[in-house]
Amino acid sequence: MIVRICFSLLVLVSLGSAVSAQQIDPRREYAVCMADARSNPKEGFDHATQWLGLGGGDAARHCQGAALIGMGQHEEGARRLEGLAQEMRADSGFRAELLAQAAQGWMLAGKPDKAEATLNAAIKLDPEDLELHIDRAGALAQRGDFEGAVQDLNFVLSRDPMKSDAYVFRASAYRQLGKTAQASADLVTALQINPTHLEAFLERGMLNRLAGNTAAARRDWLTVIEKAPKSPAAAAASQNLEQMDGNATGQPKGKAKSK
Repeated sequence: MIVRICFSLLVLVSLGSAVSAQQIDPRREYAVCMADARSNPKEGFDHATQWLGLGGGDAARHCQGAALIGMGQHEEGARRLEGLAQEMRADSGFRAELLAQAAQGWMLAGKPDKAEATLNAAIKLDPEDLELHIDRAGALAQRGDFEGAVQDLNFVLSRDPMKSDAYVFRASAYRQLGKTAQASADLVTALQINPTHLEAFLERGMLNRLAGNTAAARRDWLTVIEKAPKSPAAAAASQNLEQMDGNATGQPKGKAKSK
């Protein structure tokens, strides 16, 4: 979401001079800048800064903020995107989208309270955007408010009962609340909707581990690793396997069983 290209912003681009207007195609420049922010954030930031000097305006500022988050400067990127959303003239839906991107930066900075506050503002602008409620559920869960996370996800699923991600996220919140039966039911539904959902297998493995069914947990986590070995879900599955095997053999937590 952070570096999603938003062509609606292009109507706000004002080039600084007749010469630059002739030399720069704003639509292309924005697309290229945001692509750079995604693939090479440092290059994207430099590109945005140069473009800003040529009159790139809010589009260039958006690219700067996205690139900063990609560079690991999460707080600075979040602040810039939040400021842009507050200052710019745009429809409420687009401003809400920018606030959501800022909230992603706050989450990455480990500041879920700021992310929640930013998402509250976004939801006031666009209360029916389900992705905003999913994002807020993530912020609430990160700060330990799992009941609040469930409420947001309930809202999402009442509007769109086919959102498999929302079922998986709610299952995770239910697990944290000790409501394993509800968590298991949500994962069944999620996998019915999307039989290859990696996070669903990852979460189901955690439930199986809690239930003492280590063989089933192992199968779920190995499924994640086999399906997408380079994914974040696979990294988490590998760590869970190492912890489970280490605990089973009396080794320190987090170390894999020696071969």
